Amino acid sequence: MDRITSRKNAFIMQLRALASDAEARREQGAFVCDGLKLLGEAVENGAEILSVLWKEGGALSEIDCPVQAVAPAELFDHASPMKNSPGPLFTVRIPVDPKDGKIENAIILENVQDPGNVGTVLRTASAFSIGAVVLTGDCADLYSPKTVRATMGAVFRQRVLRLDRSELPAWLEEHGLPLYGAALSKDAQDLRGLDLTHAAVAVGSEGQGLSPELLALCRGEVIIPMDARSESLNAAVAASVLMWEMAREKGSK
Repeated sequence: MDRITSRKNAFIMQLRALASDAEARREQGAFVCDGLKLLGEAVENGAEILSVLWKEGGALSEIDCPVQAVAPAELFDHASPMKNSPGPLFTVRIPVDPKDGKIENAIILENVQDPGNVGTVLRTASAFSIGAVVLTGDCADLYSPKTVRATMGAVFRQRVLRLDRSELPAWLEEHGLPLYGAALSKDAQDLRGLDLTHAAVAVGSEGQGLSPELLALCRGEVIIPMDARSESLNAAVAASVLMWEMAREKGSK
């Protein structure tokens, strides 16, 4: 295993670029992950691991990937997007969606810009066996280190699609999914009165909600009943409640 000692090493520079630059991730078709837990999840779920950088003095192992190296702690910390990481730091091929297979239900996020929220939605969707998470509009980059970390490994298990709003109607029709939008409006129906087992539900950003254009695509609007003194829920929390209801209804049939 090679030992790297220079900040100008091409591998170190590549890791830093992938960690900080969404354009670099798109161009190289790869993203960066940090830590043994995520590495274990990646291996278990068949992700294509391209390279691993181990931290000197930490855990070391040989895995099946094209590039492996070790670096002193100071250099490793320079490459890693995470402070005081025990390592390892590794890169993974961005998967291509197979575009086949019927999707039974979906949660759609529009303009949810917080990577922690997007990652939490993936984690929850995986836990509740939601067919797909769809990102539309100006959502946080799925493969940024903060988003990936928040998924707690679900990024390797959960089906995720990136669709323009104009692509949604055809996609929904293809899978036979009626679309409902989570909204604070007088026309919104109580979540508990709808059958969302085979449906798509859209959630917007906490500050702006869903756009008028996306709401226009919806069959109806839904609301999560809560104390009147509360204005709204965090986007990830709202999506989690909706997905729980989708999974609960499925389990009761």
